[in-house]
Amino acid sequence: MPGVGWPELRTERLHLRRWRDADRTAFHALNSDPDVMATIGPIMSRAESDAFMNRIEHRFAEDGYGLWCIDLDGEPIGYTGYMAPWFRPGVEIGWRIRSGYWGRGYAPEAARACLDLGFRSRDDGGIGLDEVLTFTAAINAKSIRVMEKLGFERDADGDFDHPGVPSRSRLRPHVLYRMSRERWLNGR
Repeated sequence: MPGVGWPELRTERLHLRRWRDADRTAFHALNSDPDVMATIGPIMSRAESDAFMNRIEHRFAEDGYGLWCIDLDGEPIGYTGYMAPWFRPGVEIGWRIRSGYWGRGYAPEAARACLDLGFRSRDDGGIGLDEVLTFTAAINAKSIRVMEKLGFERDADGDFDHPGVPSRSRLRPHVLYRMSRERWLNGR
């Protein structure tokens, strides 16, 4: 459904919405938080963070979905949503939460709303995905915990060295997890 889009999702505590220009400072704070980026990659400059937000908006325009801003009582605290990896086929779900909000269940709560939308059929107002991937650096225990909490299954045969990470980096080895529509709809 390119170009259509789902402007927002709601959970019990969170509002998942499109990013606004007024969010750019908070988005940069997320992307330049050393604790957040320690298991993801280099800290982003303001220009890099703004370019990333622009790519997110482009994906919404092209695909109808992307990375939603996680809004907690009017404050952007992170993101979750879908992207297409540039180096492999499939749709990936990802999340990033400001470190001051870790440990409160926001990432799995927001991701569940995205997975519900993603696996719901198009006839029922969803995206209609058959499978969703998620992956992270093998050392990212927090993200792996979220993946497992959501019911993703590890595909150890699919683990890989991320082609966008320098070969000597401790972030290069990645673990791959999968979720099928059938697994999600049957309660994991």
